[in-house]
Amino acid sequence: MSIWIAMLIGAGIGILITTLILSNSRNGRIKAEYEQYITELELKHQQDLTQAQKRSVNTSRAVLKGKMAEQLAPILPEFPYLPSDAKFLGDPIDYVIFNGYTDLRDGAGQVDDLEVILVDIKSGGARLTKGQQAIAEAIKQGRIRFETIRIDFKDE
Repeated sequence: MSIWIAMLIGAGIGILITTLILSNSRNGRIKAEYEQYITELELKHQQDLTQAQKRSVNTSRAVLKGKMAEQLAPILPEFPYLPSDAKFLGDPIDYVIFNGYTDLRDGAGQVDDLEVILVDIKSGGARLTKGQQAIAEAIKQGRIRFETIRIDFKDE
């Protein structure tokens, strides 16, 4: 009987050792697969981060160029009005042009020649914002007027 018990114990130990070895090798393969997957994800993340940084820098450059173009527009050759007739607002539109005002002020123009123009400067592929489109539409529909607001300071 002792031989049978020894054989049974030996078989149990063999099964246990075989199970541990197979389990470890399977766990090792799974671990290696996940480590490779994590490495691939880290590489993709790094590439995405680099691309996002490049996009951010390019967008910032475009915005800065646009802001510079807005400020310098009156002195550029493409600007069709006298710089002295242009008054910078910046937002929601860039300029109010009082076309002919300098001539009128200097005595060389006529009142009927004066024209008020709202101008927005765009560069590259920039488009009008929804607010700017609404302003353009309001002007097209004649929803524009001139008002005088008087502020009186009374001594108390």
